[in-house]
Amino acid sequence: MEIQGKVALVTGAAVRVGRVTALTLAERGADVAITYLEGEPWQGTVVEIEARGVRALALPLDARDPAQVRRVVNDVVAAFGRLDILVNNASVWLSSPFVDITYEAWRTAIDVNLTGPFLVSQAAAPHMLAQGAGVIINMTDLSAFQTWRKGAHHAASKAGLVALTKVMAAELAPTVRVNAIAPGTVLLPPDASDEKRRWAEENSLLKRVGSPEDVAATVIFLVERDFVTGAVYFMDGGRALV
Repeated sequence: MEIQGKVALVTGAAVRVGRVTALTLAERGADVAITYLEGEPWQGTVVEIEARGVRALALPLDARDPAQVRRVVNDVVAAFGRLDILVNNASVWLSSPFVDITYEAWRTAIDVNLTGPFLVSQAAAPHMLAQGAGVIINMTDLSAFQTWRKGAHHAASKAGLVALTKVMAAELAPTVRVNAIAPGTVLLPPDASDEKRRWAEENSLLKRVGSPEDVAATVIFLVERDFVTGAVYFMDGGRALV
């Protein structure tokens, strides 16, 4: 799909990887809508999107709420006239030993990381099908393929998202293509210790940490390559093989 002149929606895009993805799509000529949580600094992202000569829209969204999801997707279509690209980026990371995971924590992981992308995709797909084309990209991670201690709820949500990606690709083909990206360590927390950075570097075949730009470039690749669907692309420096 040619990105110039298209409309993209990136969830959870006020900061970090989502923000870079939104700006990269804008640089390619797409009008970009982003969603954010209350309190996140979304205004600067909107300014930067518009500085690239395209239109921007920012909407608050708790993707666990079906009514909010439908309203956001409808608002994007009303504002821009169409919806071509959806990047389900909004996510939460929770960590706890298996025996200590509370029901509330389990529900939060599943609802944000799996139910959210399901709801947004289900709201967006009819618009894409009606206009004759669309691309959906889900952000999973390596926990869907590796055994991460203290991450059972997170891993279950991300593994479910991989399965959802494949089923969506099969059901929405040939009109809508659906793929997923599994990043490795591409952005450490601001307060990450030197020890954490060294660990991330050592647990990569390339012996370095990636960047949000690496993930955004993979988004561009998956949007533009019209013969790719139902795939999961690892952007991890080889960490999945370590």
